[in-house]
Amino acid sequence: MEERLQKLLSAAGVCSRRRAEAYILSGRVTINGRQARLGDKADPASDRVEVDGAPLLAAPGHTYIMLNKPRGYVTTLSDERGRKTVAQLVSGCTARVWPVGRLDMDSEGLLLLTDDGAMTHRLTHPSHEVEKEYQVWVRGDVDHALTVLTAPVWSDGEELTADRVERTGPNTLTVVIHQGKNRQVRRMCAAAGLKVDRLRRVREGKLLLGGLRPGTWRPLAPEEIAFLQD
Repeated sequence: MEERLQKLLSAAGVCSRRRAEAYILSGRVTINGRQARLGDKADPASDRVEVDGAPLLAAPGHTYIMLNKPRGYVTTLSDERGRKTVAQLVSGCTARVWPVGRLDMDSEGLLLLTDDGAMTHRLTHPSHEVEKEYQVWVRGDVDHALTVLTAPVWSDGEELTADRVERTGPNTLTVVIHQGKNRQVRRMCAAAGLKVDRLRRVREGKLLLGGLRPGTWRPLAPEEIAFLQD
């Protein structure tokens, strides 16, 4: 089946789709010996696509890794403001993976990265209701906040709902959500009058952060990948 060259190069792990455009414009890509042009399509099953004279290889099986993201890193592959990114933490991964969902710069914990677009959609779209569990260290009137957090709250015109909120210590909460709104747990806590000192994601679906050290990553085990496909 024919696909745009940018998509083929990205799927094969050569470069991003945006960078693929530069490759094509600079004459580095050919189709069946002919210099490619922007807008060209090719069928990898019948066409010979080459980059810098080397044939484009079919992409291997997808890659799935878990990172324990520390605070101070932004969840992106590059940052125009020069901040530290999660891409720097997984630079030893040979596949071109991207973050699944968001974990803001001041938050930490479980972050999945993959090169599987379908899986990314499944895990991030709210219709699939994938649970995410957080440990939250807070300051404020926790007893009062619990009565607020167990019901929907409004923040910036959005209704935010937690699936479960439990007090696990004098100043700690466990919060489970599936909506995945931007900075949702922090916004809900703020609406309940709490100041968040620390926020860590410890579970996504059936995947647990476990004892993975901050700043390190590991490939998912086959049974964990099966969890994602349930």
